[in-house]
Amino acid sequence: MAQILIIDDDVATQLLLKRTLASQGYDITLASDGEEGLLKAMEIRPALIICDWIMPRLNGLQVCRQIKATPELSTTFFILLTSLGSVEDRVKGLDAGSDDFLCKPIDMYELQARVRAGLRLHQLSRDLQQQKQMLEAELAEAAEYVISILPEPLQHKSLAIDAQFIPSKKLGGDSFDYFWLDANNLVFYLLDVAGHGLRACLPSLSVINLLRSRGLSKVNYYQPNDVLRGLNQTFQMSDRNDKYFTIWYGVYNQKKRELIYASAGHPPAILLVPESGKNLQEIRLRTPGIPIGMFPHVKYVNDYCFINSRSSLYLFSDGIYEVEQSDGLLLGLENLIMLLKKYQKVSSRNLNQLLQFIKEWHPQLEFEDDVSMVQIDFF
Repeated sequence: MAQILIIDDDVATQLLLKRTLASQGYDITLASDGEEGLLKAMEIRPALIICDWIMPRLNGLQVCRQIKATPELSTTFFILLTSLGSVEDRVKGLDAGSDDFLCKPIDMYELQARVRAGLRLHQLSRDLQQQKQMLEAELAEAAEYVISILPEPLQHKSLAIDAQFIPSKKLGGDSFDYFWLDANNLVFYLLDVAGHGLRACLPSLSVINLLRSRGLSKVNYYQPNDVLRGLNQTFQMSDRNDKYFTIWYGVYNQKKRELIYASAGHPPAILLVPESGKNLQEIRLRTPGIPIGMFPHVKYVNDYCFINSRSSLYLFSDGIYEVEQSDGLLLGLENLIMLLKKYQKVSSRNLNQLLQFIKEWHPQLEFEDDVSMVQIDFF
């Protein structure tokens, strides 16, 4: 039985509406002014409210605004009862959030028809809200699963790795991993699938599983360009739900202190090397190559870098620097690198401190995209 709240300071109108709607099987509650109506609305959470426009203390527009601003009543259908028939008045009512109008004198058949229509829309809104809540719960579970399969921080005699993953509200396709190919060679990579939601998340999980199991056929995992070639052949857009992704992939030989790497449309990895005094040399590690999945016959290339002791390498997705302020300005890559240099000089570093630096730059920080970052400190 649908709950209907009638808010009207005229007793005769109250009784007329109650008698008509109760005869249709609805559960009717009455309120004699706006303040009482708001209290009863919060108490019973009606499916539909019929409210008079002209009332003492709180008028119908004020009641409507407060009802629509209350999350618990967001699906309640609101009908404004009025003798005001001008277009300007209806615009005011719509701007206040009213869903429909009933003009005085009230036609009972029109009343019943509008109530039936309003209750159908209320039920539709509730169904959509429940589906949205279910989707958000599924995305939260998916984010928890992604976090559960990401690697733990690594501490080794030659290096240490810390990582941070912050899923956005929509969940995206960020992921990263690092593992030893043998006693001397360590793989680390970070990828970002285009788009949001489970359709972006699933390809990134597939990449992690394929690379961990070395499931790509005829691929030399010691050669980053060959790994990117294998991924590109496996994840072509026509075969993988039209999703492409960017990736940075490197292999570090701790004995030779040599890093071999390749990238496919991904932001550069930033290597910070200590120089004399407190100065830092900044090296951007990136190779030419379009994102994985766009075209089948793409050639990816390797590059090499010697790693000095006390250097740090940072891999990240673009979500960490594509952060917009209220004035429309983005943090941007250059500002992020400036913050990395500031962060590099902090004793006992951890990536939460870096995020704090970004939040100081942008106090109302809320990432629109997933944020992933890997920090590798070389000893």
